[in-house]
Amino acid sequence: MLLPLPQPYDFDVSTERFRAFGADRANLWHEGGLHRVVAGREVRIEPAAGGVDVDPLDDVTRPAVLKLLGAEFELDPFYAWASDDPVLAPLTVRLAGFRPPLAPDPLEALVSSITAQQVSLFAAFAIRSRLIERFGERAGHAYAFPTRERLARASDDELVAVGFSGRKAEYTIALARSDLALDELASLDDDEVRARITAQRGLGPWSAEWFLARHLARPRAWPAGDLALRKAAELLYGVEVHELGPRLDPFQNLSAHYLLTGARLAVA
Repeated sequence: MLLPLPQPYDFDVSTERFRAFGADRANLWHEGGLHRVVAGREVRIEPAAGGVDVDPLDDVTRPAVLKLLGAEFELDPFYAWASDDPVLAPLTVRLAGFRPPLAPDPLEALVSSITAQQVSLFAAFAIRSRLIERFGERAGHAYAFPTRERLARASDDELVAVGFSGRKAEYTIALARSDLALDELASLDDDEVRARITAQRGLGPWSAEWFLARHLARPRAWPAGDLALRKAAELLYGVEVHELGPRLDPFQNLSAHYLLTGARLAVA
């Protein structure tokens, strides 16, 4: 069934992340479509004129798919603003319709950031997929991301067995067992979200900023601690990443995604 999406939208470019770094068992690319488990059911998403074809599509799966596909981003104001920027202007043309995908679940977003700390994205995706296969529930081709309750029952040794370092295993289990109200974070302002996340052991500013960017889609999220983004700032703008952030206000989040994706596709 057709799910209309805000235009412009380019399905291939927007889902490139799920093919670039290896299999993601919770967002699985399979035979030209994206598979995700929502409320125990596997959902298949395929390109379609004006949006995407979603099976099954109902009141439960619709919001999860819209979140996953980045429907809440407003591209037209960003493109108009970026038209005067010598770096972003050509990127918005080359990547027209790119909507950065978002993690529909807050726990998934934070655990994924833990797996990605100080390793390549190829390694992070591999570790994430082993975690999902070990602790998630399979429905069709894809797996549901592990629940908080299941991760809270896990042991450090079990997470180390799927590729986590000892400390990352501790951080993940501590997060699952913590009293952090994950569903409340969306109602808070950016600074309060940062404060609550960084109060958790093993979650620093980099994790908080990517949570704002990749789960909450906050416009001014700027993961300045990201190595690839630091390199992009220096190479493309000739400035340090902390200096670049204010220059991209109020579109730091979309700017970061376009810079990172544009750099990756240029190398591919």
